[in-house]
Amino acid sequence: MVKIKIKINEIDKIVDKNTEISEVLEKLHENIDLVILNGHVIKENKVLKENDNLILIKKDKKYTKKELKTFLYARNTKEVNDKFKNSKVAIAGLGGIGSNVALSLARVGITKMLLVDFDIVEPSNINRQVYSIFDIGRKKTQALKMHIESINPYIELDIIDRKIEREDVEEIFKDYEIVVEAFDDPRYKSILVEELLILKKQVVACSGMAGYFDSNLIKTKKVNDNLYICGDLVNEAKEFSGLMSPRVLITAGHMSNMICNLIINKRR
Repeated sequence: MVKIKIKINEIDKIVDKNTEISEVLEKLHENIDLVILNGHVIKENKVLKENDNLILIKKDKKYTKKELKTFLYARNTKEVNDKFKNSKVAIAGLGGIGSNVALSLARVGITKMLLVDFDIVEPSNINRQVYSIFDIGRKKTQALKMHIESINPYIELDIIDRKIEREDVEEIFKDYEIVVEAFDDPRYKSILVEELLILKKQVVACSGMAGYFDSNLIKTKKVNDNLYICGDLVNEAKEFSGLMSPRVLITAGHMSNMICNLIINKRR
């Protein structure tokens, strides 16, 4: 009988060619609630192929730390997980954009993140940032670290809790190829982007996500090989045009997706 190699919950297994998923489930002698094949939830029976990645989840079971890590990334494909294994992203500014990008990247399985901010959480942050009322008065770096670790405790997190001046940029971001620019202050935004581009870093920045204007105005624009800007590039926060969660989250989603593309496709 011809044999093939597959993975079941990230463990290598050898099975007969033409083995069906139902046969695997029968041998387990327990009810499985969720079957994920190569990153996709399936309900039908299928014949397994060489190098298939099968994830089997029982919802009411207590899992080990290693098993939980496997399930956290189960909805990615194997190829994506392989690309993320040594991924590193720095996030400068942990407000509405930065905090939401950080959580998105934590969920997809980025390996290491640097979180940079000097501020504390205040009440008006809650309308669009990931923090809760219980975080008010805490440093954003510490509060965000706690939220990330409650979702993905396997990520390596470094934090820097201070303002960044021009002379700091090279030293702070030397180990990070991809940097998220999410500052509020236009002066600091400009300084950071200028210095990062000199250093040949890949920069994902934001501009224009205020108000409740058309969601479809928010785009990802490639400025050059190392700079991408997400937003509508027009609607900044000002009087009678506040910052609201929906458009901020859409922009943060664009930025997170662009970062995933940079890592997976190694764009330059």
